[in-house]
Amino acid sequence: QVRLEESGGGSVQAGGSLRLSCAAPLYTYSSLCMGWFRQAPGKEREGVAVINRDGGTKYTDSVKGRFTISKDSYRNIVYLQMNSLKPEDTAKYYCAADLCPSLPVTLRVSDFPYWGQGTQVTVSS
Repeated sequence: QVRLEESGGGSVQAGGSLRLSCAAPLYTYSSLCMGWFRQAPGKEREGVAVINRDGGTKYTDSVKGRFTISKDSYRNIVYLQMNSLKPEDTAKYYCAADLCPSLPVTLRVSDFPYWGQGTQVTVSS
């Protein structure tokens, strides 16, 4: 079992920035594959960005050029730097992790067995 702890959500005006963090403080065995997902009210959870053990990343099209995912592999901490935020980015953001299977993780919810509790991001116009 991998427990994930998120922080960094909040409220910001459009055009502003936020940085989300997620740690797996009790998992010290290996470097995890990690990602960020979001879910707005009435919508399905969607992949935002993921990062594999080798540092390879994937982003959903709507955040490319604005969001950056990065990871401290030694401490299993993943960050999501969100710039130029838009009202449509408003959602609850969830951190997710996997034990890095043989295939790279993707933006699919089903790729990740471990989830955090979520942190709210609200962007006002």
